Amino acid sequence: MEKNPLLVAHQTAADVARAPFDMVILPLGSLESHGAHLPFGTDALTAYSLALDVAARLPNAAVLPPVNYGMSEYYKDFSFTVSLQPDTETAIIRDILESVYREGIKKVFILNGHDGNIPSIEIASRCAKVAHPDLKIVSLDAWWNSLVPLLPPDFFSVWNGLGHGGEGELSMALALFPQLCRPELARGVVPALPEILDVKWKFSELTDCGATGDPTKASREKGERMRKVLTDAIVSTLKKMDADDWDYRSREVKKGAGDSY
Repeated sequence: MEKNPLLVAHQTAADVARAPFDMVILPLGSLESHGAHLPFGTDALTAYSLALDVAARLPNAAVLPPVNYGMSEYYKDFSFTVSLQPDTETAIIRDILESVYREGIKKVFILNGHDGNIPSIEIASRCAKVAHPDLKIVSLDAWWNSLVPLLPPDFFSVWNGLGHGGEGELSMALALFPQLCRPELARGVVPALPEILDVKWKFSELTDCGATGDPTKASREKGERMRKVLTDAIVSTLKKMDADDWDYRSREVKKGAGDSY
């Protein structure tokens, strides 16, 4: 195995002593069906790959090993689902945050690839922040939603590219790990969900094939554009935060100052 200096798991105590880092990226994923066209580990693979893209452009960052399991109970009617309970997922994230803080890391970026992890990210992060006010935590909870306003309005063909194993997710996977994808088997269902209300569905209520959205509209070209746009936005934001030492507190606005933060 070739050593990757961006990965905490590949580094030694001597490496860290020689070239310490002050920020870690925590990729979160899951193990569950994404239809016949995507691997079970799509969420973790996507988060991990994007984390490496980001870390490669930040001199002070390193990537933690991904959490390859998530809260996936509502996908269990489709194989192969291996799920954590919500309290377990929350405890894992909380313990990781506590551990990296003990190691002297005060800046954490959580890069999430799975919708079921979002409540646990919120709870664990809030608890860690209360326990350690000097710990700075930012997260990208749903990259698939964050991407939409960064792209042209007509970039996706169906349902804004959304869906579990849909146009956006398959496109991104084709850019990040094409050798694991089977686009020729792509099939999905666009569910009739209300626009302003959030239905608490079980996934088998929405689809009969383990995927939603329209993955037949996916392409590697779209995925490469998505990858670049998203990575650029993340890196730009983190560099701006670094320039201010992650000081995001409100500043007093003085009359006539003509500036804001």
